[in-house]
Amino acid sequence: MAFGAALLPSGAVRFRLWAPESEKISLCLDCRGKKKFLPMLRLESGWFERQTADAGQGSRYSFQLASGRLVPDPASRFQPEGVHGPSEVIAPADFPWPEPAWPGRPWEEAVLYELHVGSFSAQGTFAEVEQRLDHLAELGITAIELMPVAAFPGRCDWGYDGVLPFAPAASYGRPEDLKSLVAAAHARGLMVLLDVVYNHFGPEGNYLHGYAPQFFTDRYQTPWGEAINFDGPENYWVRRFFIENALYWLNEYHFDGLRLDAVHAIHDRNRPDILEEIALAVRTHFPPQRHIHLILENDRNQSRYLERDSSGSPRCYTAQWNDDLHHSLHVLLTGEKHGYYRDYAEAPNRHLARCLAEGFAYQGEASPWRDNAPRGEPSRTLPAAAFIGFLQNHDQVGNRALGERLSLLADPEALRSALALLLLAPSPPLLFMGEEWGSRQPFPFFCDFSPDLAAQVAEGRRREFAGFPEFSTPENRARIPDPAAAETVLSARLDWRGLDTSEGAAWHGYYRQLLRLRHREIIPRIPALQPGKNLWHPLGQAGLSVHWPLQTGESLLLFANLGPRPDAALRLPELPPLFASHDLPENEQETALPPWSVFWFLAPARTKGLRP
Repeated sequence: MAFGAALLPSGAVRFRLWAPESEKISLCLDCRGKKKFLPMLRLESGWFERQTADAGQGSRYSFQLASGRLVPDPASRFQPEGVHGPSEVIAPADFPWPEPAWPGRPWEEAVLYELHVGSFSAQGTFAEVEQRLDHLAELGITAIELMPVAAFPGRCDWGYDGVLPFAPAASYGRPEDLKSLVAAAHARGLMVLLDVVYNHFGPEGNYLHGYAPQFFTDRYQTPWGEAINFDGPENYWVRRFFIENALYWLNEYHFDGLRLDAVHAIHDRNRPDILEEIALAVRTHFPPQRHIHLILENDRNQSRYLERDSSGSPRCYTAQWNDDLHHSLHVLLTGEKHGYYRDYAEAPNRHLARCLAEGFAYQGEASPWRDNAPRGEPSRTLPAAAFIGFLQNHDQVGNRALGERLSLLADPEALRSALALLLLAPSPPLLFMGEEWGSRQPFPFFCDFSPDLAAQVAEGRRREFAGFPEFSTPENRARIPDPAAAETVLSARLDWRGLDTSEGAAWHGYYRQLLRLRHREIIPRIPALQPGKNLWHPLGQAGLSVHWPLQTGESLLLFANLGPRPDAALRLPELPPLFASHDLPENEQETALPPWSVFWFLAPARTKGLRP
């Protein structure tokens, strides 16, 4: 990499820092508790460099600014004492990766499981996640998605406040522990994807302003403060920093893909923009036989990033989290219609059916939640694999005021029907840790900032929910958990004993049943889907039907009623179902779909009389 510390074949270490606002930078080596300062050579374009044999693997170092302040390496590979301490020289090539090299898995096989390392187990470490891999593989998961692990301030955080994006958080373990987790997952046939944050730096522990303020711009704002300077003066090395970060995680840690968080908060008027440039760098770096998957979270529903080439391969990004699908399902299951659920309050079954058949519900239509501004781009011709469906994830649980899971908000029968729809639909599904046994533990937002900042965050979070009816009074807002409180963090930690209860075992068995059916009947047929030819219809108040024709002549059919009353009178196909939540009617007459019912059929080629 251009950035950071690199071990040289001679055994010496080359240190580099981009500090365009500095006239002088010194390298500070921490040698057995004593500090040794070495002046760095000033190069062109704001770079400083120093090679020295006084450092090696495991050496700890900082950079000294002209003010005398010591700062960590912004491209540090590890921060053993936290984000305010010295960086550590890491030898990337020393980890013994198994041979032959893991090629990854095709995307159509993806069944994702999102987890937060710090809350997934008792101690919250990479090693403990590794111990649970067999559970995930047996469940039917094929891809683990880690919430961000980049070094953040304090002992605990969701990960989106990271300030040193190349360094795994020390509270989770060392770099070799993370590599061991990835290698162990691959040995079980599990892909591992990493959530990365390229839209902002966290509010504490970011020292870039002191020597490279070019990283930021005041021309744009994000919900979290200053935007990254991707299109202003001196943006070249800013862009390279994030491009190298993407390649770093995929190369050195053998991750199978990245999820780019909230890219709608990235501002870049260049063409190609930074998202396209990152994707191009990744696509050209790895051979076609190595399956690498790039995922977006993008509130703008910009389908152009998801386009395929003539062979059907992604030009840029593999898939996007489909918030439209979640929101329409959530309205049907809970009846909630405030906040962004306003956009789906009218005819949620219509929005859901369109998502299943065409990807986005909003493809340029006016969004009431966004003051009727148009949202989205046409997505009908994109494959189902470009849209990740979910009922729960860290955002949709943790960004609620109290962090409630859907198991507390929806009737169990309703939840079972939604799962039968989600897990058997052609789009890749994502589960959130613990939902496979119906966990009712909250997943609230938490952090570990300095006291003054922590108090501001707690107050800001309570102010954010003041517009919701249930939190309109100060007394009710006081119920919102303090993100910095120890009990908030502990409440989010998974209690695996729930898996061993009769209720937990029943939910777990239901998930396994559906995922086995998905692997046996749905996944093998995904390559034969025909994007742009799917048909969909809303039926009644809460019903829907979707028809996916296949190149083989077969058709995948869905009929569902996601409501508490019988609805949508129609005649179901006279075929044995792939899945039926209720007994099929014994006569050929039209009949109303039972409440919370889901029926899946696979129609053979040349089946007559099919009606989607």
